[in-house]
Amino acid sequence: MSIINELAKMIDHSLLHPTMTDADLRQGCDIARQYGVASVCIKPYAVAAAAEWLSGSDVLVGTVIGFPQGNSLVSIKVAEALQACRDGATEIDMVVNIGKVLQEDWDYVRQEIKAVTDACHAEGAIVKVIFENDYLPNDTYKIRLCEICSEVGADFVKTSTGYGFVKGTDGKYSYEGATEHDLKLMRQHSAPQVQVKAAGGVRTLDDLLKVREWGVTRIGATATIAIIEEARNRFGGGSTVASPVVSNDTSGY
Repeated sequence: MSIINELAKMIDHSLLHPTMTDADLRQGCDIARQYGVASVCIKPYAVAAAAEWLSGSDVLVGTVIGFPQGNSLVSIKVAEALQACRDGATEIDMVVNIGKVLQEDWDYVRQEIKAVTDACHAEGAIVKVIFENDYLPNDTYKIRLCEICSEVGADFVKTSTGYGFVKGTDGKYSYEGATEHDLKLMRQHSAPQVQVKAAGGVRTLDDLLKVREWGVTRIGATATIAIIEEARNRFGGGSTVASPVVSNDTSGY
């Protein structure tokens, strides 16, 4: 496999912005197929359509549950995950119950992650557990989440949704997303078989190469075209520029 293909297979092409229409989602799947990424991460209602659009390619279909706030009942998260799997998703990105994490109700958090993981594994799908690190005030929470994910057999730990905006004292919202500190911390405190996904702020080829050095094996990205075209220009392989998806997404998920 060429370096360009290896890098493409690190990308989950994100198709999650609320303003994206069905036409945008279809075009996003066409881009994912053209660039040979690992997967699309698409809105839950469009999973079945994405499975059809990507039929015959090696691009996997993924989706999100409890997204982006993580507040759903465990039973609803499980039901949502099962529906997605039955619609054709093979990768599930779930958001933890952030309030339960902050109050350190680790029994609840463990039970939730285990319930979703077990349900998805029974359907042949993998699970990526989203911590939403911008909401967590210190490393203790992130480390414990890594330990729980390792204990219950989750497949990935993931930094962010890309939509976890924190309100500052000035009333403005911002987020950091995937930071060097958090990615290295998550790699260090997760079991070897648990992979790390970076989401939020990985927008360039250099960003991708950096996080790969830190042990990241997947990223969530809206900047897929820019990243892969830059890789082709740098490493060879020619350019096949596609038309960008029209979206108001500025999250850099």
